[in-house]
Amino acid sequence: MLYILDLFGTVVFAMTGSLVARDKNMDVFGVVVIATVTAVGGGTLRDVILGTTPVFWVNDPNYISVAILGVILTVILIRLNWLPNRPLLIADAFGLALFTVIGTQAALDVGVDWQIAIIMGIMSSVAGGVIRDILSSEIPLILRHEIYATASLCGAVAYLFLLSVAPSILAITVSMSITLSLRLTAIWRGWSLPINVIGFNTNK
Repeated sequence: MLYILDLFGTVVFAMTGSLVARDKNMDVFGVVVIATVTAVGGGTLRDVILGTTPVFWVNDPNYISVAILGVILTVILIRLNWLPNRPLLIADAFGLALFTVIGTQAALDVGVDWQIAIIMGIMSSVAGGVIRDILSSEIPLILRHEIYATASLCGAVAYLFLLSVAPSILAITVSMSITLSLRLTAIWRGWSLPINVIGFNTNK
């Protein structure tokens, strides 16, 4: 089930990458590159840092296939004007929650300390978007005041805690629920982190 959900999250992240590339008027190759980087970039960076090689998509090319499928779906839905914004945001939040758990567990599987596992969980869920934004000449989402990486952080911490006191399926469910609810509530209520907290003069 987690594997199927992981592939679903990969499709969704590829779709968000495709939309960014479209907004930047990139050609077909650029769209595919940005979509694929968004979909697998976080997990790739995680595996390289942890020394888990070959990285996951080399061992399982299905990830690249579904990333390209995400591009095709985006093109079709845009052409048909069937790509509503709200469902895509919900699906993206689900992918964030899922990749947080998968990344955290992947780090635990190689025996790293809990602090590193949390970082790897966050990295798995947000690093693809960071690379996407950098390649698209945008300030990465996690460096703005969006509650995005913060939701992933809370989910990763909850997952680690619950693993020590509850069955793994409960830890997965609750962790994903925390990340998902934080992200969606932030979108719905317009929550954001405070800016200019250390007193920089933003007028200069």
